[in-house]
Amino acid sequence: MEIKTPSPTIEDYLGIIYTLFRDNEEVYGARLAELLNVSAPTVTITLRRMARDGWITISPGKKIQLTTEGIKAAHAVIRRHMLTEWMLAKILNVPWSEIHKEADKLEHSISNDVEKNLTAALQAPVLCPHGNPMPGSEEVSNKWLPLGKCQTNDHVVIRRIHELLEDDHDLLIFLEENLILPGNTAIISGSDTLKDTLNLLIEKSTVKLDLKTANNIFVEKL
Repeated sequence: MEIKTPSPTIEDYLGIIYTLFRDNEEVYGARLAELLNVSAPTVTITLRRMARDGWITISPGKKIQLTTEGIKAAHAVIRRHMLTEWMLAKILNVPWSEIHKEADKLEHSISNDVEKNLTAALQAPVLCPHGNPMPGSEEVSNKWLPLGKCQTNDHVVIRRIHELLEDDHDLLIFLEENLILPGNTAIISGSDTLKDTLNLLIEKSTVKLDLKTANNIFVEKL
């Protein structure tokens, strides 16, 4: 069967399916509808087309898996997205909170040759500016812990803002304004189990995070 070049929509699906699979989450249409903010019928139609074109398989129980070609295509779109983020941040000085949104607009237009040139120019980064690993470099983040799993008085280095948080633009602005960025150090100054919040002391300021957000921010203990 001939494998077609994926459309931008299919590339978006491939990227999300790969991210969920990488994080050991079983993938179903309902989860994709939630993350993509589209209707269940729209997801069903798109998944059928992806299965027809050889990007995915769908089990009798509706579980979705990437084929070998699907994995290759997912790697490519994620890699282009992350390289585009670095280009925007390092070369064009676009603010950290804006680069994901802008890269979403540009990633589908990056050719293989441009991707190779960007990789060389950026010295082959293994992480994106948000700290997420490039495909094939996942072991870099294996030992990092969710911030929400840390204890009061733990000293940590912020390493990663998970991809699932990147689509919340207002949250990215909040994180940037409060210096909750990869590479910065912080102290867990307290938590409120009744309100499911965590207090983070960073640069002499206390920032309150809900645990859902904190569990998608990964840190390394000092």
